[in-house]
Amino acid sequence: MPSRAPAFVAAVLVLVLSSFAVPASAASGTSCRDLDLAVPEALAGGVVHGTLCVPAGARTVLVLTPGATYNSTYWDFPYQPDRYSFTRAMNRAGYATMNLDLLGTGRSSKNAGPLLTSTVEAAAVHQVVHRMRGEFQRVALAGHSLGSAIDVLEAATYGDVDALLVSGEEHRVNLADTAALFTTDLVPAPLAPGFTRTGYDLTELTTVTGRRYEAFHAPGVVDPKVVEVDEQTKDAFALAQAPDAIGIAILTAYSNRITSPVLIAMGQRDKYFCGFVTATCTTTGVLADEGPYYASARSLDAFVLPTSGHDLTLSPRAPALHTAVTNWLGRVLSG
Repeated sequence: MPSRAPAFVAAVLVLVLSSFAVPASAASGTSCRDLDLAVPEALAGGVVHGTLCVPAGARTVLVLTPGATYNSTYWDFPYQPDRYSFTRAMNRAGYATMNLDLLGTGRSSKNAGPLLTSTVEAAAVHQVVHRMRGEFQRVALAGHSLGSAIDVLEAATYGDVDALLVSGEEHRVNLADTAALFTTDLVPAPLAPGFTRTGYDLTELTTVTGRRYEAFHAPGVVDPKVVEVDEQTKDAFALAQAPDAIGIAILTAYSNRITSPVLIAMGQRDKYFCGFVTATCTTTGVLADEGPYYASARSLDAFVLPTSGHDLTLSPRAPALHTAVTNWLGRVLSG
């Protein structure tokens, strides 16, 4: 198992800041700006894009990474944002957010799929963390699903974050439902009917049209309009991210290198991780299962969102997740 990401990746991601006017967040006193992060020629050139929103007086920033087939829209959902936007909730609570489009998604560069491993993505996130250190006293990482695996790789490799939120990802995996996702619900992005985003190759996947609920919400409770908007705003991800995300971040104890406080947040009905038969989670069960994989963490907490499927922030009960996260951050980062 590698002890650190390839040196050329970690060393050559040079950040270039470009500021563009974007609407201020709904949170009072919050200002937002776009940041473009230069990508080296070794990764085919281009940029990683993020939106930084800063409430007045914020000293902590959360760097947000989305899951597979998502971009930054996952964390700042456009439908009923006062309920579903994680960024707005964190800004209202006084935390800054750096909401990322990972390489290959959203407004970031569309690099060749085979280059976009999770280790490469983790190195890019590391450079974002480094950049945020120049503006804030504390930097936390928050990931969802594949984004959580990338964050685990980042935190375990570089040890540079003050707190880590892992959502929609555990070390126990329901292999049957995960295999069904790849065989039934995913298709190469250029071959997906109705998928209008461009710049993807055949090694980059998105969901089959009309399978969004089955892929990321079932068997959870969800507003049908959320599923509709989710379909309209979906993105793609590189298949090359799977081997090291699954093989290192999920199926090994590489996470034992993490020393920061960790919160694991799961949907009670997450079929990919929460149980092999009943597809349910409990807080005590998550802590018991995940404790051996975070033995070096300063603290380990768990939160389970009732009736939610895999996508916690898109559950009608998302505000309960927001409250749990802000309470946890206030406790582990106090002082």
